[in-house]
Amino acid sequence: QVQVVESGGGLVQPGGSLRLSCAASGSIGIIYGMGWYRQAPGKERELVARIDRGGSTTYADSVKGRFTISRDNAKNTVFLQMNSTKPEDTAVYYCYVRLAFTAYWGQGTQVTVSS
Repeated sequence: QVQVVESGGGLVQPGGSLRLSCAASGSIGIIYGMGWYRQAPGKERELVARIDRGGSTTYADSVKGRFTISRDNAKNTVFLQMNSTKPEDTAVYYCYVRLAFTAYWGQGTQVTVSS
């Protein structure tokens, strides 16, 4: 079994920063990719950022220049540094890890950007 646990969500004021963390544990083997999706009320889940084992990254246009994804392969952990946050960043953020044949998801962490 594989467990994926997110942490670091919460309330932040517009323009503020927040750092999300996600740790994978269990019978993992090799993690090929890790990343973050988000889902706002009434909207579809969308990709925020992803990073492959070699460190190549992909970002949604809406977060480029504001968010940074990074990973610690030794600790099977991925981070999302969120800077210059906007109210439209409010959503539940989900972490995933992609193994050889399947992907595992976390339960999600709420991020609310509001004054």
